[in-house]
Amino acid sequence: MKPLPTSPSSSPRLLHRSSSSEWHAVVQRNVRSSLLLLLVLSTIFVFSVLYSSHGFGATTADQALTQRQSTDHGAIDRFVPAQEEADQPTVVPAENNEAPEPSLPSDISLPSANGSAAPTVPASSRGRAEQTGDQSSAGAAHAEEKCDMSVGKWVREPRGPVYTNLTCPTLPDIKNCQKYGKDPGHLFWRWQPDGCDLPRFVPERFLDVVRGKTLAFIGDSLARNQMESLLCLLSQAETPTDVYRDAFDKFRTWHFPGHNFTLMAMWTEFYAHGVPVLGADGKPTPSSDIHLDRLNANWTARLPGLDYAVVSGGNWFFRVNYLWEGGRRIGCVNCREPGLTDFGIAYAVRRVVRAALQAIARCRDCKEGLVTFLRTYTPDHFEHGSWFSGGYCNRTRPLEEGEISSQSIGWELRRVQSEEVTRVRETAGSTSFELLDVTKAMMLRADGHPGGHYDKRWVRNASDCLHWCLPGPVDMWNGMLLQRLAHISPQPLLR
Repeated sequence: MKPLPTSPSSSPRLLHRSSSSEWHAVVQRNVRSSLLLLLVLSTIFVFSVLYSSHGFGATTADQALTQRQSTDHGAIDRFVPAQEEADQPTVVPAENNEAPEPSLPSDISLPSANGSAAPTVPASSRGRAEQTGDQSSAGAAHAEEKCDMSVGKWVREPRGPVYTNLTCPTLPDIKNCQKYGKDPGHLFWRWQPDGCDLPRFVPERFLDVVRGKTLAFIGDSLARNQMESLLCLLSQAETPTDVYRDAFDKFRTWHFPGHNFTLMAMWTEFYAHGVPVLGADGKPTPSSDIHLDRLNANWTARLPGLDYAVVSGGNWFFRVNYLWEGGRRIGCVNCREPGLTDFGIAYAVRRVVRAALQAIARCRDCKEGLVTFLRTYTPDHFEHGSWFSGGYCNRTRPLEEGEISSQSIGWELRRVQSEEVTRVRETAGSTSFELLDVTKAMMLRADGHPGGHYDKRWVRNASDCLHWCLPGPVDMWNGMLLQRLAHISPQPLLR
């Protein structure tokens, strides 16, 4: 038999070629499959990482916010020296030579004009009101939890102030520091709260928030200083009309007709009824008799009709004053007289602040929605003397935090004011009392006073290191006020 013919494909050489081609094809398919699988797995891995990172970031942010909200309720006392030793007697600086603040009675009598009993608020109703308060109050409380504007630092502001001494038509000459040669460096700073921002003041926004309202600054010349600052700020949007001025220029009223907004200043040195002490020659001395159980009716009689009240004070208590109650003299402040108890500045301030806030809370003729702000104490910055004894304040930039004295009585007065606002909120069952805490911010601004930069034709050889230049650091007070008003007031309708 003939051998079977050999198929060409069965040739060893051809078989080798065929197997090699098939192998390469299989390898290529496997490589492509592996690459595709690897790409799919990589994609899944990337999405998994991104999702995990997002979840972790959100959780961390939530935890941080929760932690901040749980701790910020005590921020009001964060910069009060030795707060952890609150149970110990407060040590007042030696130069004040006054006794530690004694304990106060639980109730303080009020003047007959406002002496009606406070309306009783049932505990259950008070609880419901605090739990279900209106949305604006809740929003304000939430904002307070998120940011404490009293804690921060001064940072550079290259844009300068909202207005200048040339663009404010109401600027008083005594505060026009630039006109009399003050270094302009103090104008290029802004207050930066920790953890949030204090927006630049917008005059149009303030006027929209207070449209149809009446706001009064109640206090001494520093309350007037704040009103003058607000006039300058708002005049950049609308020129105010001068409506009223009393014979002594202690009570002023301005009106912004385009927004039907009324702005007032009400003078009171002590809130309480004060009478100048007469000297041997029958002329008034710098001292006063302060009647702790009688408020000054000049400002309390003007409370009805107000929508907002900004009260402040404290500087007049650094004089020698005598305290009266029940028609008799019970002690003094700074008197150093044998046989007469020196109660100290903080005690006297607490008594009159408490009486003033209680009177506002009990005011039956006042508007139901009256909101009261207490602006905290601000110190002077005299160095090497005082008003007429060679004192000066010629700093050209804000102080560093380490340059602030931890023993300054300003911290104690701030604490007293803060505690009294908390107290009236609790006793009156009302959230319509707020604190404008500017103490720390202004302790740093030794560069913001007129000093000797004023018209020497009126007063010679004096230095003003108490009041504030316009424009200047005092404008920040009204920026803070705007933020609070915007939170507690209904938003204006868009037109």
